[in-house]
Amino acid sequence: MKIYRLEKTQLVKKPVGEVFAFFERPENLAKITPPALGFKILTPGPIVMQTGTVIDYTIRPLGFSWHWRTLIVDYNPPMRFVDVQLKGPYKFWHHTHTFLETDKGTLISDRVSYALPFGFPGQLVDILFVKKQLEGIFEYRRRVIDDLFAGKEEADDVP
Repeated sequence: MKIYRLEKTQLVKKPVGEVFAFFERPENLAKITPPALGFKILTPGPIVMQTGTVIDYTIRPLGFSWHWRTLIVDYNPPMRFVDVQLKGPYKFWHHTHTFLETDKGTLISDRVSYALPFGFPGQLVDILFVKKQLEGIFEYRRRVIDDLFAGKEEADDVP
Protein backbone atom coordinates (compact mmCIF):
# COMPACT_ATOMS: atom_id res chain seq x y z
CA MET A 1 0.00 0.00 0.00
CA LYS A 2 1.46 3.34 -1.06
CA ILE A 3 1.04 6.04 1.58
CA TYR A 4 0.87 9.65 0.39
CA ARG A 5 1.49 12.63 2.63
CA LEU A 6 0.19 16.16 2.56
CA GLU A 7 1.47 18.78 5.00
CA LYS A 8 0.16 22.31 5.35
CA THR A 9 0.79 25.14 7.79
CA GLN A 10 -0.95 28.45 8.32
CA LEU A 11 -0.46 31.27 10.78
CA VAL A 12 -3.46 33.15 12.16
CA LYS A 13 -3.14 36.17 14.43
CA LYS A 14 -5.32 34.78 17.19
CA PRO A 15 -4.59 32.94 20.45
CA VAL A 16 -4.39 29.17 20.33
CA GLY A 17 -7.49 28.71 22.52
CA GLU A 18 -9.69 30.63 20.10
CA VAL A 19 -8.30 28.85 17.04
CA PHE A 20 -8.59 25.40 18.61
CA ALA A 21 -12.17 26.16 19.74
CA PHE A 22 -13.11 26.78 16.10
CA PHE A 23 -11.51 23.57 14.82
CA GLU A 24 -12.86 21.30 17.55
CA ARG A 25 -16.43 22.01 16.46
CA PRO A 26 -17.20 19.52 13.66
CA GLU A 27 -19.97 21.75 12.28
CA ASN A 28 -17.26 24.24 11.27
CA LEU A 29 -15.91 21.72 8.75
CA ALA A 30 -18.74 22.74 6.42
CA LYS A 31 -17.50 26.34 6.55
CA ILE A 32 -13.95 25.43 5.48
CA THR A 33 -14.84 22.78 2.87
CA PRO A 34 -15.46 23.85 -0.74
CA PRO A 35 -19.24 23.92 -1.41
CA ALA A 36 -18.79 21.80 -4.56
CA LEU A 37 -17.92 18.84 -2.32
CA GLY A 38 -21.42 18.79 -0.85
CA PHE A 39 -20.10 18.21 2.67
CA LYS A 40 -22.81 17.35 5.19
CA ILE A 41 -22.57 16.04 8.75
CA LEU A 42 -24.91 13.12 9.41
CA THR A 43 -24.16 12.68 13.12
CA PRO A 44 -26.81 14.45 15.21
CA GLY A 45 -25.51 17.40 17.18
CA PRO A 46 -24.26 18.64 19.38
CA ILE A 47 -21.13 16.59 18.80
CA VAL A 48 -18.75 16.54 21.76
CA MET A 49 -15.18 16.29 20.54
CA GLN A 50 -13.09 13.86 22.57
CA THR A 51 -11.05 10.72 22.07
CA GLY A 52 -13.48 8.08 20.81
CA THR A 53 -15.92 10.47 19.10
CA VAL A 54 -17.25 9.03 15.83
CA ILE A 55 -18.53 11.46 13.20
CA ASP A 56 -20.43 10.53 10.04
CA TYR A 57 -20.51 12.74 6.94
CA THR A 58 -21.35 12.63 3.29
CA ILE A 59 -18.94 14.16 0.80
CA ARG A 60 -18.59 14.14 -2.99
CA PRO A 61 -14.92 13.93 -3.96
CA LEU A 62 -14.52 13.53 -7.72
CA GLY A 63 -18.30 13.81 -8.13
CA PHE A 64 -19.17 10.56 -6.31
CA SER A 65 -21.10 10.68 -3.06
CA TRP A 66 -19.40 8.85 -0.18
CA HIS A 67 -20.38 8.09 3.38
CA TRP A 68 -17.33 9.03 5.44
CA ARG A 69 -16.95 7.98 9.07
CA THR A 70 -14.10 9.32 11.18
CA LEU A 71 -12.91 8.45 14.64
CA ILE A 72 -11.07 10.89 16.92
CA VAL A 73 -8.14 8.79 18.15
CA ASP A 74 -6.27 11.54 19.99
CA TYR A 75 -7.67 14.69 21.56
CA ASN A 76 -5.34 17.01 23.46
CA PRO A 77 -6.80 20.53 23.63
CA PRO A 78 -5.69 23.11 22.71
CA MET A 79 -2.65 21.51 21.05
CA ARG A 80 -3.75 18.59 18.90
CA PHE A 81 -6.38 16.20 17.70
CA VAL A 82 -6.17 13.29 15.28
CA ASP A 83 -8.89 11.76 13.15
CA VAL A 84 -8.76 8.53 11.18
CA GLN A 85 -11.16 7.24 8.56
CA LEU A 86 -13.21 4.20 9.54
CA LYS A 87 -15.27 4.25 6.34
CA GLY A 88 -14.93 6.33 3.21
CA PRO A 89 -13.21 6.89 -0.11
CA TYR A 90 -9.67 6.16 1.07
CA LYS A 91 -8.04 2.87 1.91
CA PHE A 92 -6.26 4.72 4.72
CA TRP A 93 -6.66 8.25 6.14
CA HIS A 94 -4.86 9.69 9.17
CA HIS A 95 -5.11 13.46 9.80
CA THR A 96 -3.15 15.16 12.58
CA HIS A 97 -4.21 18.72 13.44
CA THR A 98 -1.74 20.64 15.61
CA PHE A 99 -1.94 24.15 17.04
CA LEU A 100 1.11 25.98 18.35
CA GLU A 101 0.92 29.38 20.00
CA THR A 102 3.73 31.67 18.84
CA ASP A 103 4.50 35.32 19.48
CA LYS A 104 2.82 36.10 16.12
CA GLY A 105 -0.34 34.05 16.64
CA THR A 106 -1.28 30.41 16.25
CA LEU A 107 0.49 28.13 13.81
CA ILE A 108 -2.00 25.59 12.45
CA SER A 109 -0.38 22.46 11.04
CA ASP A 110 -2.07 19.63 9.20
CA ARG A 111 -0.39 16.36 8.36
CA VAL A 112 -2.47 13.98 6.30
CA SER A 113 -1.34 10.48 5.44
CA TYR A 114 -3.58 8.64 3.01
CA ALA A 115 -3.72 5.67 0.69
CA LEU A 116 -6.06 4.86 -2.16
CA PRO A 117 -7.58 1.51 -3.03
CA PHE A 118 -6.91 -0.40 -6.27
CA GLY A 119 -3.09 -0.59 -6.23
CA PHE A 120 -1.45 0.89 -9.33
CA PRO A 121 -4.73 2.24 -10.80
CA GLY A 122 -5.27 4.03 -7.47
CA GLN A 123 -1.81 5.59 -7.81
CA LEU A 124 -2.80 6.95 -11.22
CA VAL A 125 -6.01 8.36 -9.77
CA ASP A 126 -3.92 10.12 -7.11
CA ILE A 127 -1.59 11.64 -9.71
CA LEU A 128 -4.42 12.71 -12.01
CA PHE A 129 -7.10 13.80 -9.53
CA VAL A 130 -6.83 13.19 -5.79
CA LYS A 131 -3.62 15.07 -4.99
CA LYS A 132 -4.83 18.10 -6.96
CA GLN A 133 -8.23 17.99 -5.28
CA LEU A 134 -6.71 17.75 -1.79
CA GLU A 135 -4.39 20.66 -2.58
CA GLY A 136 -7.42 22.64 -3.76
CA ILE A 137 -9.41 21.78 -0.63
CA PHE A 138 -6.59 22.95 1.63
CA GLU A 139 -6.09 26.12 -0.41
CA TYR A 140 -9.80 26.90 -0.13
CA ARG A 141 -9.60 26.18 3.59
CA ARG A 142 -6.58 28.50 3.98
CA ARG A 143 -8.43 31.37 2.35
CA VAL A 144 -11.60 30.85 4.40
CA ILE A 145 -9.64 30.63 7.66
CA ASP A 146 -7.75 33.81 6.77
CA ASP A 147 -11.07 35.56 6.11
CA LEU A 148 -12.81 34.19 9.21
CA PHE A 149 -10.04 35.08 11.61
CA ALA A 150 -9.26 38.40 9.92
CA GLY A 151 -12.95 39.29 10.24
CA LYS A 152 -12.82 38.52 13.94
CA GLU A 153 -9.65 40.59 14.29
CA GLU A 154 -11.28 43.57 12.58
CA ALA A 155 -14.38 43.22 14.76
CA ASP A 156 -12.16 43.17 17.86
CA ASP A 157 -10.67 46.52 16.81
CA VAL A 158 -14.04 48.28 16.83
CA PRO A 159 -14.57 50.28 20.09
